[in-house]
Amino acid sequence: MSTTTYDDQAHAIHARDVRFDFDSVPMHYIPGEVMATHIINVMHLVLPEGERAMAQALAEALPLIDDERLREEVQGFIGQENMHASSHEKARKHLESIGLAVGPMVDTVSWLVDRVLGDHGLSGRAKHEWLCERLALFAGMEHYTAVIGEWLLTNDQLEAKNMHPAMLDLIRWHGAEEVEHRSVVYDAYMHVDGGYFRKARTSLLASFGLLALFVISGGYLFHKDPEPDKGRHWPLQMLSASARGVIPRFTTFVTEIPRYLRPGFHPSQLGPMDNAIRYLAQSPAARAGEA
Repeated sequence: MSTTTYDDQAHAIHARDVRFDFDSVPMHYIPGEVMATHIINVMHLVLPEGERAMAQALAEALPLIDDERLREEVQGFIGQENMHASSHEKARKHLESIGLAVGPMVDTVSWLVDRVLGDHGLSGRAKHEWLCERLALFAGMEHYTAVIGEWLLTNDQLEAKNMHPAMLDLIRWHGAEEVEHRSVVYDAYMHVDGGYFRKARTSLLASFGLLALFVISGGYLFHKDPEPDKGRHWPLQMLSASARGVIPRFTTFVTEIPRYLRPGFHPSQLGPMDNAIRYLAQSPAARAGEA
């Protein structure tokens, strides 16, 4: 268990009020990129329940965190994750309203997250060990969301493809906040437990679990897509979109493992947060929420 005072990247993390208008968003909001659109849609399908589970685990960890600065960061993180879940849920409901029937899979994801990542009603040492296990797993997942978040902020292909501005703002706002709070779950895990073996084991689960989740869920969404012009061979569409930089490269889920497992690694080593802070100051949805 780490007792180091939490003072890295002293930046106040807080939930922002945001307002997105999805009314004009079409089924394929990245024109000509059906599978790329559905890879983005995986966020609307899966993230709401996953982020609620993450917020629940951090809330359980709060009584074990005696560093005031880290406690403040965890509380800000929980608020941001709840806002992410709510915003993606609204996007998903809009897509359902125009014909993307994903209700059964949403129910399945909700059931799985509750059964796999819930607190299971444990007590004593078993409760603490299961909390540490979840924190380690979520810390590994947050590494990938931070890496992909930076990609979303710096990638120009989505604008070049004329992605619908509301959806582009949604994923860039979310990506910016993932970069902003990239250290919080990692630091919470290191404070509460910090074991390297657990970190390594769960990072592999996070890596390959997320990869499988995006591929399987993306394929499901393609099959549920009601548009007659969606094309064929969704795996080839997905590989093409990745190779052309319209979606992140799936090799990221493998190539990032050595960096995350390097002794002495900390998420602050991923680079400056300038792009994230800059975008959060100019996000249309964030500015609308402040009005």
